[in-house]
Amino acid sequence: MPILTKEQFQDLAKFDSNPCVSIFIPTQRAGKDVLEEKDKINLKSQWKKAGEELKKLGFPQEKIEKIGKPVSDLLDDRDFWRHQSDGLALFLADGFYRQYTLPVYFEAFTYVADHFYLKPLVPMFNGDGRFFLLSLQLDKVKLFEATQFSIGEVKIDDIAPSQIEDRVGYDYEERGRKAKTQNTTTGTSTVHGYEPATRDRNNEILRYFRAVDKAVYEVLHNEKVPLIVACEDSFFPIYQEASRYKNLYSQSVPGNPEAYEDMFSLHDSALKTLEPYFKKEKEEKMQQFNDLNPSRTSSSISEIIPAIHEGKVDTLFLQNREDIWGDYNENMASVDVHEERRNGSVSLMNLAAIKVIEQNGKVYLVEKEFMPNKETMVNAVYRY
Repeated sequence: MPILTKEQFQDLAKFDSNPCVSIFIPTQRAGKDVLEEKDKINLKSQWKKAGEELKKLGFPQEKIEKIGKPVSDLLDDRDFWRHQSDGLALFLADGFYRQYTLPVYFEAFTYVADHFYLKPLVPMFNGDGRFFLLSLQLDKVKLFEATQFSIGEVKIDDIAPSQIEDRVGYDYEERGRKAKTQNTTTGTSTVHGYEPATRDRNNEILRYFRAVDKAVYEVLHNEKVPLIVACEDSFFPIYQEASRYKNLYSQSVPGNPEAYEDMFSLHDSALKTLEPYFKKEKEEKMQQFNDLNPSRTSSSISEIIPAIHEGKVDTLFLQNREDIWGDYNENMASVDVHEERRNGSVSLMNLAAIKVIEQNGKVYLVEKEFMPNKETMVNAVYRY
């Protein structure tokens, strides 16, 4: 699954052609909707809207068909529709086509202009959201580097013991087998074939986890992002004792890592556990808006757009599923707001989001009831 990088986002932002078509649709990973090909039907409907808009703007049918050829090919690609995530974004122009299958839910939307519409993508760029995920079992250890939208394995098998026997000796395995045999007779439960918890056993697990931590610390000692551990619940306190990493997350991913289908389902569970951590920064920025001197904030699009072009905006809050239409004259630093979209109108919220992300600021799409200033659709916190 190709994840949209910031460089690709910036390339889309700089792309200049007339016309540019941006299409967003929600997609399903599995289930009845996939079988009934509802995603394909949705895309077909959105492309029809785009074609009608292009026709209204005076573009010849031959050019419209040329721009839409990749969409037609995609609609015929049955295998493509079986491997979806939460959203599909398409960007089309004459001789240009990009598609991104992304773990972001999109409202179905089509935009035709002389630039691409990128506002729905901003959740991917609220900081990189990096973290590390340690999948920890007594017979298998894996370390992953992840963001909120991607995950990949970090190879540590050359520096970490692959199983507890490598650290405490094979007498541990032999005792485990004997305990399992005895417990089968007596009816006492075991954890994956190992003997019940005893002080000696916990000390051996601690030795093993310290060896794992040594390898993990070698990789992460200069990092400042969270490390979350997926392991048996009873193992996590032992790993907490063993770990020297200062940003070890205080909760573990619930359940045995072996129970997850793949690293993607493990990643999803880790994100749910980390949700309070990722919400914290957004909430702090919202509190800043309320606490700062009014000269350091604004809720006026006519003030905010010029301030963005001066590099003043640190954080931008945009009301989700809404737009402000108008025009911006960069030479005059003036904003003309239109009551509704008309020929020549651009999305000022899209313009603002793209520019703030280019300047490494934060952009949040927020439901109306959670906006810092609920009376307006755009709020900003200034850097100075």
